Amino acid sequence: MPYFPNTDDDRQAMLKTIGVGSVDDLFAMVPPELRPKRELCVPPALGEMELTAHIHELAAQNMPAGQSACFLGGGCYDHFIPAVVDFVAARSEFYTAYTPYQAEASQGSLQAFFEYQTLIAQLTGMDVSNASLYDGASATAEAVLLALHATGRNRVVTSASVHPEYRQVLATYLANLNVEIVTLDALDGVVNAAQLAAALREPTACVLVQHPNFFGCLEEVETLAEAAHQAGALFIAAVDPISLGVLKRPGDYGADIVVAEGQSLGNPMSFGGPYLGILACREQFVRRMPGRLVGQTVDRRGHRCWVLTLQTREQHIRREKATSNICTNQGLLALRATVYLALMGPAGLRELANLCLQKARYAAERLATVASFSMAFDRPTFKEFVVRVKGPRGRDPQAVEDLVKKARQQGILAGVPLGRWYPQLADCLLVAVTEKRTKEEIDRLASVVTS
Repeated sequence: MPYFPNTDDDRQAMLKTIGVGSVDDLFAMVPPELRPKRELCVPPALGEMELTAHIHELAAQNMPAGQSACFLGGGCYDHFIPAVVDFVAARSEFYTAYTPYQAEASQGSLQAFFEYQTLIAQLTGMDVSNASLYDGASATAEAVLLALHATGRNRVVTSASVHPEYRQVLATYLANLNVEIVTLDALDGVVNAAQLAAALREPTACVLVQHPNFFGCLEEVETLAEAAHQAGALFIAAVDPISLGVLKRPGDYGADIVVAEGQSLGNPMSFGGPYLGILACREQFVRRMPGRLVGQTVDRRGHRCWVLTLQTREQHIRREKATSNICTNQGLLALRATVYLALMGPAGLRELANLCLQKARYAAERLATVASFSMAFDRPTFKEFVVRVKGPRGRDPQAVEDLVKKARQQGILAGVPLGRWYPQLADCLLVAVTEKRTKEEIDRLASVVTS
């Protein structure tokens, strides 16, 4: 859509209306020392045709996953999206529907959210799900807040094997609260049970574990959940929804709260978002659940209908009694996940997860034959794994960057370098393999790193 700026007359009329004499007066409250003393480095204005060409030139520098052999992972995956997902989500009654603050005005959207909640509860083995949150990171932080409120304790134990960005968001959420975050090492790629037991000697609200974890490794979740419960702490499991096609459901191994990133459920990578936050829990915590929760009831005529229920957000009740200030949900992305899960069904999800498992195993074995590669962790994995890259002088972080650049030039997104989060893994690469990757693409990745 073309952008039409305000004219000088428009600006003067607005300034007069709000009672200031100039644009500078609008910024009078900004201390002078914080104002720039120079001209802004803004290039000359472009006409619409020139600007459009310039934007297309910038966009062409991107390398979309769909135009490459994508082995990127770490919470964002190149899964196949069936056409029916786009078709249903693009229907005008869904695509343009307003966020349903007034439940009675949005029965279609509310029914879709109710179906989403049902599917997520079945997928995770939990009693109840909310209507979604912003992304996996915000869902994780909200789950921890729930645990803090439910237990009355102010200590959280997690692991370095949990997604580093989830942990960063959690630290931001808790920065101004009297809460201690204890992060355990994951030197072998997983949580050390003995180390966790030692950390739980002090009263703890919750234990946060990711399974499969950020490195793709499978945690000993049953042992960890039991240790948490013996210490009176809640167990929060962050999961990959696709993995639940082959792995035990969190509700079956003792999780009290389950969170996940729902991007893999029919949502595109989109260069990083928007994404879908999944949160489900046991029924005893339903009144502390953040965000929207859709319930089913009957109207005065006896017809089935849906309403927002247990609305404990601060826009509905007094702030000090609110469980969260989350005021919306990812409605369109939750709808896409609903269509995707309904289409796949249990058998389809199982087949999909098996394909990811088998192809990732083939890729790991194939790369392990390359002299410059070795597996960083000797652990069972799902869909992704960490490889250590050896340079001419042995362990060399630059060798990882060189490999990624070289692969990119040949149309391959080789993986995610880990040095930005884990200095001790600066010579390592996180490689993800979804059902879309072919044997030829995996072999091509191996040939690129050996040439």
